[in-house]
Amino acid sequence: MKQRLASTRLADGTEIAYAVAGQGPLLVHAPGWLTHLELSWALPVERGFYETVARGRTLVRYDKAGCGLSGLSTRVPSLELEVEALAAVVAATAGAGPVELFGASMGAAVAAAFAADRPEVVSRLVLYGGWVRGRDLATAATRAHVLGLITEQWGLGSDVLTDIFAPSADAASRTAFGAYQREAASPQTARGLLAAAYELDITDRLARITAPTLVLHRDRDRAAPLEQGRALAAGIPGARLEVLPGRDHLPYLGDAVALAASVRRFLGLPPPRGGTTAALTARQQQVAALVAQGLTNRQIAAELTITERSAESHVERIRDRLDLRSRSQLAAWWTAGGR
Repeated sequence: MKQRLASTRLADGTEIAYAVAGQGPLLVHAPGWLTHLELSWALPVERGFYETVARGRTLVRYDKAGCGLSGLSTRVPSLELEVEALAAVVAATAGAGPVELFGASMGAAVAAAFAADRPEVVSRLVLYGGWVRGRDLATAATRAHVLGLITEQWGLGSDVLTDIFAPSADAASRTAFGAYQREAASPQTARGLLAAAYELDITDRLARITAPTLVLHRDRDRAAPLEQGRALAAGIPGARLEVLPGRDHLPYLGDAVALAASVRRFLGLPPPRGGTTAALTARQQQVAALVAQGLTNRQIAAELTITERSAESHVERIRDRLDLRSRSQLAAWWTAGGR
């Protein structure tokens, strides 16, 4: 998919950048904490996940106010400001609707609030890694410590949050994501958005949601504990909760294929075809192909000019990500068209 960039404006004139990719009915993504439309689309693992989820849909993503390509608002970050940004993007792309919403992390609360306020616009609602009340995510002392760390040492703060959001990522991926956060927003904006995430409370809105709703949550999510997903699903009439294994809060890490398949199934789309590889980095795809050719780790290392230990690590991460028990299973998967 190729994304097309455009923008809309909030009532106060703040420019909100958004990107459109794919074809089909509209699927609008309400994002998590920090965003950057161009940098995220350049990360193979993140782009691959959203391409897999949205195949058969027109995917709309946007940058929050103060993040990425969007302008900086003079208003303090809040749930209301986030809902207004989502509403502006929906209006610019879908008009009066209907539209499907996929909210992740903080975006789950934003999408849920919008669906409660504008039930006539939302046809289906998918919420991943969300919560009902931000103050329930951590103790007051922990919240204050993290917010202070972001303010005083944004580099260290972004690294700490990367450890929480992406515990299964390798060192290179963690470094890339930490740099991505720092490029996406200033420390002031990052702190303001995280403070808004801690302060939001959508308890009173949940009962007003009428759209069919799927709540997805990983069982060991370190950023948003599973009880938050359970509370979210319990508060929405008729919502279905699906618990997936994993520790990562970022949807495109861990078993991203299973997550994408769950979203597609709920939206009435066929299972991902060739989407499994989208969850792998370009290097991991190379390694998978060489495993399928019968090469050993030493031979793979020589072919790719890397150490044997690196080759072994790549194979193990691929098997973990695809939930495969052996090299022979990996080879069979690739040969059968996993790519």
